[in-house]
Amino acid sequence: MSAPLHYAIVGCGLIGRKRAASLKPGRLRYACDLDPTRASDLAQTRPGATAIADYAQALADPAVGAVIVATLNAALAPIALAAVRAGKHVLVEKPGALNAAQLRVVQAAAEKAGVQARLGYNHRFHPALLKARELVDSGVLGPLMFLRGRYGHGGRLGYEKEWRADPALSGGGELIDQGVHLIDLAGWFLGDFTRLDGHATTSFWKMPVDDNAFLSLRTAGGQTAWLHVSCTEWKNLFSLELYGRDGKIALDGLGGSYGPEKCAYYKMLPQMGPPESTVWDFPAGDQSWALELDAFEADIRTGRAPSPGLREGIRILEIIESIYHTSGFPVSTASL
Repeated sequence: MSAPLHYAIVGCGLIGRKRAASLKPGRLRYACDLDPTRASDLAQTRPGATAIADYAQALADPAVGAVIVATLNAALAPIALAAVRAGKHVLVEKPGALNAAQLRVVQAAAEKAGVQARLGYNHRFHPALLKARELVDSGVLGPLMFLRGRYGHGGRLGYEKEWRADPALSGGGELIDQGVHLIDLAGWFLGDFTRLDGHATTSFWKMPVDDNAFLSLRTAGGQTAWLHVSCTEWKNLFSLELYGRDGKIALDGLGGSYGPEKCAYYKMLPQMGPPESTVWDFPAGDQSWALELDAFEADIRTGRAPSPGLREGIRILEIIESIYHTSGFPVSTASL
């Protein structure tokens, strides 16, 4: 039986705390943040963890086998790169980098070091999404034809002054923030996209990044994903619909402010007309963070390629860069 994996978390904000809460007792060795109060607050919730300000201390500790990087976007790739070069497995939060070029550098370093690197796309592990995956894989929808996704929130007072509105720190606006989740889920169900259309725009918030984006992504086989992401969605919304020749799946909600999570399956009948309907409700708490962590540890234990890994993360950022370029938004050129 292999020894338990010990972690360092870099970035002790909301997402870092969610990641820490998913770790088994005694597995977090370091909580690292430039804000000593945040690091200390997180460390106090996990017995045995030490609060530090310099993540290099954690990377130098041979007892640390894996690093979770949960910082703002501009710091994700530099810290992930340092971690894989130190021989640590890495779970790096979406989008993983400011641009695809940065993530390619991390990918090459991870392959050279022989370590695993997973992108943090926890939405794949929400129960409604897992149910949808099960249904699609069972074949009940028949061949998939297209997918429609909407995801958005309404911002908050001062949103245009936060780090997400600074392209040097974020790499972009709503498309690189919540949009990456929709692109990831669309690719998970439909496959690689070879034709990209769409645009990003700033409709409401006075900031130099986008607050809405509209995408039409097509596979080589003609399957289409129609996606809209928004931070002018005044009532928080998550909706994903998958259409097959024999039926449809409709997913709504993510819990919390996004509403109760549910998955509806509509079976097309031979005579057509109203379909047979089956609805699954998921009122329990969000276990996606813990399930994603389990998948990460399985990657390490079995040596399988993470999915989503850096390859998927690079492609998502390439799609975003294409939409930003055609929409007149600057594409980050930051290098590592």
